[in-house]
Amino acid sequence: MSKPLQWLEEMPRLPRAVRFTIVLGMHVVIFSIAYVAAWFVRFDFDPPNEWLVVMWRTLWVVVAIKMIVFYAMQMFQGWWKYVSLRDVTQLARGLAVASMVFMGVNVFLISGGAFPRSIYILDFGLALFLIGGARGSLRIVREAARSIQFGRIDKINLLIIGAGDTGETLLREIQKNPNLPYRPIGFLDDDAYKHGLRIHGVPVLGDVDELARLVEKHDIGQIIIAMPSARREQMRRVIDATKTTTVDTKILPAVEAILEGRVSLGQLREVSISDVLGREPVKLDAPSIGRFIEGRRVLVTGAGGSIGSEICRQVLRFNPARVVLVERGETALFFIHGELQKAHGDVLEPYIASVTDRARMDQIFSEHRPDVVIHAAAYKHVPLMEMHPCEAVLNNVVGTQVVADLAGEHKVDTFVLISTDKAVNPTSVMGVTKRVTELYVLSREDEFEDTDYCAVRFGNVLGSNGSVVPIFRDQIERGGPVTVTHPEMTRYFMTIPEASQLVLQAAAIGHGGEMFILDMGQPVKIADLARDMIRLSGLTEDEIEIVFTGPRAGEKLFEELTLDAEDVDKTRHDKIFVGANDATELELLRLHLDDLLAVARRGDDVAVRQVLKRIVPQYAWEGDNVVRLAPQRRKSATPTTSS
Repeated sequence: MSKPLQWLEEMPRLPRAVRFTIVLGMHVVIFSIAYVAAWFVRFDFDPPNEWLVVMWRTLWVVVAIKMIVFYAMQMFQGWWKYVSLRDVTQLARGLAVASMVFMGVNVFLISGGAFPRSIYILDFGLALFLIGGARGSLRIVREAARSIQFGRIDKINLLIIGAGDTGETLLREIQKNPNLPYRPIGFLDDDAYKHGLRIHGVPVLGDVDELARLVEKHDIGQIIIAMPSARREQMRRVIDATKTTTVDTKILPAVEAILEGRVSLGQLREVSISDVLGREPVKLDAPSIGRFIEGRRVLVTGAGGSIGSEICRQVLRFNPARVVLVERGETALFFIHGELQKAHGDVLEPYIASVTDRARMDQIFSEHRPDVVIHAAAYKHVPLMEMHPCEAVLNNVVGTQVVADLAGEHKVDTFVLISTDKAVNPTSVMGVTKRVTELYVLSREDEFEDTDYCAVRFGNVLGSNGSVVPIFRDQIERGGPVTVTHPEMTRYFMTIPEASQLVLQAAAIGHGGEMFILDMGQPVKIADLARDMIRLSGLTEDEIEIVFTGPRAGEKLFEELTLDAEDVDKTRHDKIFVGANDATELELLRLHLDDLLAVARRGDDVAVRQVLKRIVPQYAWEGDNVVRLAPQRRKSATPTTSS
């Protein structure tokens, strides 16, 4: 470190008493100079003798008042090397208070009305200018010295896409840290109004369509996307543009993922598939979730799974009294418990248990007396469940039956079932068993008056265990091919945190008996998803082949979020809807549930499918000769609301 810079860095490290004395002395001198200068300016630098007498008689008064006010407002504790506009505003506030106090003292105790009123204004302005300049000078000199010291460091020419608030904040962080290896060259923004403007001296060069030309012209070595509120189409266009260059591209995460809206270079990350499939940031009613969770005991089944583990993370944000993690797989439980106990070990209770083991689950309920139960445990892989329909029933249906009944018997306040869009007009064993669990949970509302039961239905989540995104990623890393079942295969997607947050939001606004349906946004073709992931990997379809293998057993081309028989109503949250079910299905469940469990325990796969068909008449399977790959009626991205 150079000597000037070392001196600047070490100056604030003087002993506290010494530093405080120096600061007080500087303020006494500056206040005195400002007050005297105000008189000389007022009288064109030739004040009459009679006014000089008044000036000297009141000098000690105004300085004393300002020192007392500044001390009372703790304005001697600021760290000058970090002075900002906020500090200048505080200085102005302190000087305004001091001026008003001095005016009152002067009028009523010293000079009466015989005093030039412009002195108050001139003294305020000069004092603010001198104090602000003195405080800001240290920062200016320090940053200039750092710029000189680090000026020889090789820097990467940087282009920022997005000239909004996020981009501006990012630029300020780069400019105040000269040791960072970036040299901001310009912004790109599709807003033509901004073109030609300069932000902190850095120009807005044009729109995204000019990216390739500007990268070559300015020898750009790094691109940062600062567009956290961009829609999916905008983000796809930007990312496609960046892929026409060989420049490394990073992105700032969505605003809700940035602590208190602050932007930091440490939050930069690689562009991911969730950016291309981006959705509008979810706005949560945090107070209502807080009231629902804070100080309560929460039990989560399937706590080691993708959704269950994220629900645990989200629950812990709202200060629960205890979180009971129930998981059958020891490895999954080991990892999620290890992750969470670093910050929340005092409220976590991990249990290895199967939700189908009633005695074990009853023991856990009795010991912890949960207030809220979130049931995320289930078999979810469609092809495997087609091969093992009895096991799907024994785990999904029996497990839900056990946990839902125990919730009622132990007077749990709220029970939440995690369901899936595959439960709508199901063509798979997994989907139809989840529909049965929905019906069973809603039927419990009439059986246990002390417990509010609800189910939350949503589609696929990006990056969940065994889902399409990690499968595609693995196939791309191995050099392909990427396998897609059908060119028209379409799914709804949501990020894991978003789905988990909306589950809690739905549970918080529920009153019991609701089938909540999450707005999944626009459906996405799986083939387009594969192409996006190939491009994001820096490759082309010429290098990674896409192979269409044909739909697997139980798969539909298009998933649906609502049943034809459901009336879908709005809730107070614009991403959550409520579906009202036909009572006929609940009656079919009561008639045939015992038969379903009996044939499942007997291991009769054919009979299981037949009984499932009796409970859910919409269920279509190969043996029934009614395989439906596409629904009879395509649903809109957002559920239609009733009038």
